[in-house]
Amino acid sequence: MIEESKGQVNDVHGAPQAADGGEAGSGIKMKKYAVKDIPPGYYFTQTVYLDSHFVLAAPEMPFSGELIKALSDWGFREVYSDGEPREHYVPDGGEAAGSEGIDDPSTIIDPDKIRKAEAFFVAFQKYAETLFTRIRLRGDLNFNNVARQIKAVVDLVREDRRFLMRVQQKIDPPDDKSYLASHVVRSTVIAIIIGTHLKLPAHRLIELGTAALLHEIGMLHIPPRVYLSNRPLSAPEQKMILEHPALGFNMLKSYDFPLAVGLPALEHHERENGSGYPQHLPGAKINLYSKIIAVACSYEALSSKRPYKEAKDGYTGMLELLKNEGKQYDDTVVRALVYSLSIYPIGLYVLLSSGKKGQVIDVNPETPRYPVVQIFGELTPDGKNKTLQTSADGLNIVRPLTREEIEG
Repeated sequence: MIEESKGQVNDVHGAPQAADGGEAGSGIKMKKYAVKDIPPGYYFTQTVYLDSHFVLAAPEMPFSGELIKALSDWGFREVYSDGEPREHYVPDGGEAAGSEGIDDPSTIIDPDKIRKAEAFFVAFQKYAETLFTRIRLRGDLNFNNVARQIKAVVDLVREDRRFLMRVQQKIDPPDDKSYLASHVVRSTVIAIIIGTHLKLPAHRLIELGTAALLHEIGMLHIPPRVYLSNRPLSAPEQKMILEHPALGFNMLKSYDFPLAVGLPALEHHERENGSGYPQHLPGAKINLYSKIIAVACSYEALSSKRPYKEAKDGYTGMLELLKNEGKQYDDTVVRALVYSLSIYPIGLYVLLSSGKKGQVIDVNPETPRYPVVQIFGELTPDGKNKTLQTSADGLNIVRPLTREEIEG
């Protein structure tokens, strides 16, 4: 199986194609860069491609020495981009990458959008459950059908990111039967948010979202009592868990899914320091989508309730990822998560320095420690809940609220 995966990767040695379908080396749209001439650690101002089907680096990702070495080892001599390399990362317009600015408070607290977000999660969860049931019972899985669904998800996430993150905590925790669907649905939303921040184009976001939705497909052949167990697993059960990435990759390959969607199923448990499984890949050899899904899944797992554990609040989950102990995760992807959701993530209930309670409802991309909060018990002159930008020398967040404080 692993050798088959390597063979698939080697297939991209064919002539690189530009975004318009012509050869990238033709100079029509994309510039060609010799790998040996790219200074290690430089940032490209636009996405870097190996060919039209393989993203190498987003604008926030340094073109590392490890990546340059890996490309050389693989026999690749050139890469393609509409941008140019620079010594330091400079976001477009001088703002943080992915910045959308701070919206007017009246749009941030729009109750219709809150209801729309809640309905979205219910519908998306049902879709995932039905999809997994069809795969289990009939082997029914079609790339175009899933991609169409994910396109609608991408459009909504890009439009209503803050509302989706706010209502996630209100959705009932999954039971044994819906655990996998709940995990991939939440992880897909987070992965698309990260991909949006990294400025992946729309078709790449659809690929990423499709990969995120199906990255655990190999788990469909494992009894829930195994992957939800809080007891030590037996040797055969451990073997089942360790084999699910390879099983998922082979399943997607058998359904003729693109390699870009199949690789994350194989690699989502790989880690930057080579400690992951099943291939123990170092960071330079892990696909970008796999890196994004690894961070999204880890944050989702940390901040969600499970049948065998209580959820950590989003702030604690974010800090654990920021610590990045052992350098398991790609720093640029973790940073993209923080800038997208803030250290105090959207949806988090917090105690403020004024003694009031509130909820984080938006991010200030320039200062992720100081998000926008909706203050409970304070109204604007027109009767709406008051929202304020927190700051170091003004109103600030003291700590997250406990579940008892939220429900009390």
